[in-house]
Amino acid sequence: MKDAFSSYHPIVSFAYFALVISCAMVFMHPGCLAISLTLAIAYSIYLNGRRAVKFHLYYMMPLLVVTALLNPAFNHEGATILVYLSSGNPLTLESITYGIAAATMFISVICWFSCYNAVMTSDKFIYLFGRLIPSFSLVLSMVLRLVPRFKAQLALVSSAQRCIGKDVSNGSLLARARNGIRILSILMTWMLENAVETAASMKSRGYGLKGRTAFTLFRFDRRDRKALAAIVAIGGYTLIGAYADAVYFRYFPTMRSVELSVYSVSVFAAYALLCAIPLFINVREDIRWKHLQSKV
Repeated sequence: MKDAFSSYHPIVSFAYFALVISCAMVFMHPGCLAISLTLAIAYSIYLNGRRAVKFHLYYMMPLLVVTALLNPAFNHEGATILVYLSSGNPLTLESITYGIAAATMFISVICWFSCYNAVMTSDKFIYLFGRLIPSFSLVLSMVLRLVPRFKAQLALVSSAQRCIGKDVSNGSLLARARNGIRILSILMTWMLENAVETAASMKSRGYGLKGRTAFTLFRFDRRDRKALAAIVAIGGYTLIGAYADAVYFRYFPTMRSVELSVYSVSVFAAYALLCAIPLFINVREDIRWKHLQSKV
């Protein structure tokens, strides 16, 4: 499934993710956390399909539960005492609630970063920051694509070793450990050689030199201007509302939230709309595509 939001200019994509990830890390109101987590998971599933569903069910949800349980085990602040633990420390409602909120924030940020990695490819990042910070942008782009390339190379090396009977599934426990060390050594050698070759290749092409030009297919057109204007307008309204405490929520010593009003509800709606922008663009493009197909 093609992601229409990925076809927008890198400035639009980077500005969106920088804004939405920053808000996801700062806004601790339960309503904002629910909005951020729900739409982050929805966009992640749209981008990666069944693989994202398995990832969230098998990894993110257990991590959410574990992270939520850790806070009340170590944090005993709060005025509403539910019970005293065997150690004599109190278990408070505020610490439990804050643990759930912190876990939700942590998981939503991970989900947004997974969407960022799917949309903001290394060539887009280099396009944006190659001239400003050429060395750092090159290193960061290599780091971002290291994990998927490492996994692909691991599958390739493991398949080759399996063909000659030296995989981690062959032989005794000692032999399997020896085979695993051999595979790891091959991967480390490949990774170091690849980094050296990449650096030498970029240097030979004049990367980072003053006045160097680069070919790019990215063009900032009318569609990108509209999308960026929408992101700035909706994001600006949300940030102004946050500065005015429209999404204020306190966990300690007692839980207290801002009273709901027309303005605070509008800020929540703006934040939901901000998080839903990629999904809105994709749904609109899907409807338009189906409409064009029906005319054929």
